[in-house]
Amino acid sequence: MTLVVWAGCAFFVASSGAISRQIILGPLAILETAIPVAIYFWNTRFRSYVNSIDLKHLTIFHLWRLLAGFTFVAYGQKQFLPSTFVHNAGYGDVLVGLLVPVVLLLPGGAGKYLFFHIVGLLDFVLAVGTGLTLTLLGTPLMSNITAYPVVLIPLLGVPVSGAMHVMALDIAWKQLREKN
Repeated sequence: MTLVVWAGCAFFVASSGAISRQIILGPLAILETAIPVAIYFWNTRFRSYVNSIDLKHLTIFHLWRLLAGFTFVAYGQKQFLPSTFVHNAGYGDVLVGLLVPVVLLLPGGAGKYLFFHIVGLLDFVLAVGTGLTLTLLGTPLMSNITAYPVVLIPLLGVPVSGAMHVMALDIAWKQLREKN
């Protein structure tokens, strides 16, 4: 239910044009990632709920990154986003999305999910870092990241994905420790 409310708020904020300054978007994405991660580690009920979700399902969710990645690539081809951002964020999302079925088809348990979520989190850090850097440098095309509907990617998809990576890593580490 919380995710539905979060998504509803993101759609409202995005479609209203309230995020018209891209300088707000990066810190907001980081905050939106940090809050659910903090709740996960501090709230045992929430942590128990997330821990009850199979790592396979926490991984399948990241198929959405194909849509995000191809959107960034398409925006880049139209010269709506800087090529550095497209290469780091767009192609990174495509890579992570393409890794999902590979990881699911590989034999093994928690180790393969640990690998996937480390790669996904590294992509998250690279994409957010690139976006923040280009924004702070005043790269003009970065202002297009605040346009609806593409703003939904950093406003909703990025923080949910980042938080989910951290939670999945915690679960995978626990499963690997229990196995040994």
